[in-house]
Amino acid sequence: MTRTDTPPAWDERTQLTTFLGYVRATARAKCEDLSDEAARKAPLPGSPLMTLSGLINHLRWVEYYWFQVVFLGEEDEGPWTEEDPDREMRIAVDLPLSRMLDEYAEQSARYDRLVAEHDLDTTARRERSDGSAVNLRWILLHLIEETARHNGHLDLLREMADGRKGV
Repeated sequence: MTRTDTPPAWDERTQLTTFLGYVRATARAKCEDLSDEAARKAPLPGSPLMTLSGLINHLRWVEYYWFQVVFLGEEDEGPWTEEDPDREMRIAVDLPLSRMLDEYAEQSARYDRLVAEHDLDTTARRERSDGSAVNLRWILLHLIEETARHNGHLDLLREMADGRKGV
């Protein structure tokens, strides 16, 4: 898997999409050659949902939420519920890691096409809980931040799982 944080052009859109692609690829790279069993382990006693599988599933559902629910204004059909707001992390232990990684990659490609079809200043159709409306630029920046933050978690969990350290 090739990862690059150097954009092929220096316009804002290319920089944002390059960095989002880079942090997505980094998340997938943290799971290379990892068994389902190792991906499901929760080594932190105070965080039983903090698994490599759980974080990958979380990242793909976070993108779903921001692109489809907030930006496009579609109905929220995510796995979470009011009683179980982290359900996407909980159900990940029942799914093969390879399937989640494939679905994350396929979904990322769809969202890349969505981003290419819209101006960065396009306002999301759904307002946030505070009544503010974000634009596509904000969503891309947020997803870069969210994915990069969880890449740190993935890095630590991977080292705990089998000693493999990130680059």
